[in-house]
Amino acid sequence: MTPLVPRLLVLMVLVVSFVGLTLVVSAGWLGSLDHQVLVAMSGSWSESLHPLFQFLAELGGLEVTSILMLGLFIYLLRGGFGADALVVLAFAGGLALEILYKVALYHPGPPRAIAHRDGPSVTDLLTSGGGLNSFPSGHVVRAVVAYGLIAFVVRRLAPWPIARALAIPIAAVLIIIVSFDRLYLDAHWESDVIGGLLLGAIALLAATVWLDRPRRADN
Repeated sequence: MTPLVPRLLVLMVLVVSFVGLTLVVSAGWLGSLDHQVLVAMSGSWSESLHPLFQFLAELGGLEVTSILMLGLFIYLLRGGFGADALVVLAFAGGLALEILYKVALYHPGPPRAIAHRDGPSVTDLLTSGGGLNSFPSGHVVRAVVAYGLIAFVVRRLAPWPIARALAIPIAAVLIIIVSFDRLYLDAHWESDVIGGLLLGAIALLAATVWLDRPRRADN
């Protein structure tokens, strides 16, 4: 159990940080910074890049990340890691908390007159009526959990050294791309992106604790 203690401490820090950020966001204390970042992103907007960023948005979309998690579940299950395959529940848990916060916390996203059209997704059905709020960014939550979890498994199980070496850097790049995409398309405030990173990190770290849990010796 000892090797997991530092990870559990970090998990506690992340939880406290996320709760603290939620309180700050609900109080409106980041409103000025949110608008400054929005203005900066709007100033760098290029219509010619819009299709590219719509495509990049799909990297954090519900469809792509869900397919990846289903693939990971099947891979672990068929590889004889039955209990470990349940780790994908961390992804579902992250989604559930994201929706809960968007329902409970009043935090409207950037004005629709400013925001640019996002990549197509079934989540448009949930937001078309304006029923959900903006905190935290679901794209970022999903990207952190999905790509981070895949990278963790590749680092542990991939037979190729190059794959193990590149797993974490590639995951980090994909998460950064999705995070920047949310801001560039003016789909989210920067506080939403930070919240997504924290909530995603909480779910991801909890998943790694499960994968590294103490095992009973085979006798």
